[in-house]
Amino acid sequence: MRSDKKRNENRSRLIAGVFSFLFSAAILFGARLDNVENVDVKDITLWLQLAAFTVIFTGFILLLWRFFDSLGKREQKEGRRLSIKITNVIERADGYADVLSFLFLILCWLPVFLAVYPGFFVYDAQDEYIQVATRTFSTHHPLVHVLLLGGIICGVHKLTDSYNLGIACYTVLQMAAAAGVFTFLFAYLRKKKVSRAVRMLGIVWLGLFPTVVMFTLCSAKDALFTLALLFLLVCLLEMGAGEEFFEKKGWQVLFVFAGTGMMILRNNGFYAFLVMIPLLLFLQKKRRGRLFFLSICAVAGCLLINGGLKTALHADDSEYQELLTVPIQQLARTYNYVPLAFSGENREILYEVLDEEALSLYTPRLSDPVKYRFDNETFAKDKGRYAKLWLRVGMKKPLIYLNAWFMTSYGFWYPDTIINVYGGNTVFTFTYKDNSYFGYEVEQPGVRESKIPWLDEVYRKLSLEVWKEKIPVVSWLFSPGAMFWLYAFWFAWLLNNRRYELLYPFLPIFLLWLTVLLGPTYLPRYVLFFWYGMPLFLAIAQMGFSGDAKNIDTQ
Repeated sequence: MRSDKKRNENRSRLIAGVFSFLFSAAILFGARLDNVENVDVKDITLWLQLAAFTVIFTGFILLLWRFFDSLGKREQKEGRRLSIKITNVIERADGYADVLSFLFLILCWLPVFLAVYPGFFVYDAQDEYIQVATRTFSTHHPLVHVLLLGGIICGVHKLTDSYNLGIACYTVLQMAAAAGVFTFLFAYLRKKKVSRAVRMLGIVWLGLFPTVVMFTLCSAKDALFTLALLFLLVCLLEMGAGEEFFEKKGWQVLFVFAGTGMMILRNNGFYAFLVMIPLLLFLQKKRRGRLFFLSICAVAGCLLINGGLKTALHADDSEYQELLTVPIQQLARTYNYVPLAFSGENREILYEVLDEEALSLYTPRLSDPVKYRFDNETFAKDKGRYAKLWLRVGMKKPLIYLNAWFMTSYGFWYPDTIINVYGGNTVFTFTYKDNSYFGYEVEQPGVRESKIPWLDEVYRKLSLEVWKEKIPVVSWLFSPGAMFWLYAFWFAWLLNNRRYELLYPFLPIFLLWLTVLLGPTYLPRYVLFFWYGMPLFLAIAQMGFSGDAKNIDTQ
């Protein structure tokens, strides 16, 4: 008995220690990157601070977990939920709960939609529209989204001669889709007997929190991608909770639909799903055959849709810079900081794919200025030649490579990051100054026609001013890095308590997070799932206090 208790204590210390070490490293490394754009791994002070922080945070986390455990035992002993039983008007008529949830969300978003009319037409929106308008397609953006966005705008414009009305139609369609998926989520949580307090907090969060509202009204593919992901997360929670997932065809169809949807809407969704498959097969030993078949159906659906559209539209797929964004940035940083690292031959090879003008545009936090001038055609002729160049230079200057990667990704793991990657860039209607949290504007051919100017101004300030990221505690609600560590803390706590059945939804979350670390910069749009998924993971955290998740829906 004592040996079991000792093993459990050691296990808790190990999990808490690993979490604390990584969190401490994120804090210390991130602060240096924020201040001097460099982490000196040879600095002994850094490692002493890391050791001290790890010990302190480990002790704090162990105390916090003991407090959580005591709350959980009290809940089980008293046979009640931790949450305060508050009256929820939506619950009074169960038959109308879904309709009222849907209407509540639409009514929350409607004033903002009118304020920013016709919606936030930004983040590659003009490029996607032009592809449809000119019938010249590329695979740079997901073709499904290109056709949906550009098709609606072009179609409505032909009927009404109004681009704004076309953008507005797309925005309303996306609002309806988001409200529908969120309503499905709350219906599922209601079935699982998740407390009213958690569900009320969740629906208010999705209805009013600015980051959620911004992207729900934004034309970027991120919202639809995250909605498909949300379906997948619910499927995975159901898969981990019991046998019902494999007994009901509806869940299996939804799994295939959600997996296909997330893969066709973002390339990193495809990579994350592929990596997730062997992990799920390992966890579901008894159902491997069925699960493998469902996963293959989802992958095949993605490949057939993307391949069919590419062939039908004669889409250009000759771009490599999106996959090579980190290596391009590493070469550019080395060239600018230590030009002597390039010998005469190495410099000539580099200039073949990145000329001097492109390399001079290097900015630490954003790879776009350099990568957009990358010569894809030359690279395609001899990929090995340039891979060897990257490897040779990296072996000479590995720390420069490491810091180049840190600078485009640290906003995803440093809680106090100020999102200002576009600072100084001039776009259609403004110049980014001290903040670029959200794109805000309406790109051409649209134009802002606000119906509620004062609310439009509120969202302009939320998008483009830094004040919200300087308010203690509140700033963490807007921070991609802070949101990551909140999810990581929930994961570590559930892992410590051996609640493995509740960990399934964390798989795609963390895999997607790993893929965005290899992206061009850090922006909230790339990890929108942290905000859209908050109600679901609050519910999962509550389930962690209660009994077996398999029995939650019968309690």
